Amino acid sequence: MTDLSAFAITRKWPAQHPDRIQLYSLPTPNGVKVSIALEELGLPYEPHLVSFETNDQTSPEFLSLNPNNKIPAILDPNGPDGKPLALFESGAILVYLASKAGQLLPQNTTGRYETLQWVMWQMGGVGPMFGQLGFFHKFAGKDYEDKRPRDRYVAESKRLLGVLDQRLADRQWVMGDQYTIADIAILPWVRNLVGFYGAGELVEFDQFKAVQRVLAAFAARPAVARGLAIPARG
Repeated sequence: MTDLSAFAITRKWPAQHPDRIQLYSLPTPNGVKVSIALEELGLPYEPHLVSFETNDQTSPEFLSLNPNNKIPAILDPNGPDGKPLALFESGAILVYLASKAGQLLPQNTTGRYETLQWVMWQMGGVGPMFGQLGFFHKFAGKDYEDKRPRDRYVAESKRLLGVLDQRLADRQWVMGDQYTIADIAILPWVRNLVGFYGAGELVEFDQFKAVQRVLAAFAARPAVARGLAIPARG
């Protein structure tokens, strides 16, 4: 049996199945990227809930795996060269898992880098901008009388949705016929924007028909439905 006792994180979240990928996460847009990918890829894994309510993400055990105190993070007991590998940052984890399984990432060099550019587009644009809009629209931002910060993120979120809508206008998925980690990176954030954040009307989501179509196809995938609820909240 694989021994993960050298990793401090396993003291707070003991591994019942140490031979499987250990996932430390929460069902947020960034968190579900990895659970969805794991479900799509069929890789054996064991999920552990990192509760923000009890500040698990700032515990010494979690920080030992991810010093940036953000979810998700993974610990793969069967990493490169047969050695355990710890990873944080959802984009890096998606690339690693897709490469490990040989799926969800084009095998040809051109397709690989074109997919990665869309993953990076989500990491650098969609996530930060949609997240800030969520703050100013749903959470504490409502306490600010000055709506210029909110409106700035509304405008940028609409611009990003327009870029995505144009990309998807004549494509089944971001990369065409092939479903990839680009879709898994981007679409949970779109879902969160119009669902949890309730900002659909604010960004005039009805005008982005191609995005709506692809988001519906994404949500209909069984692996996506499962991944959206992992790890289960207590």
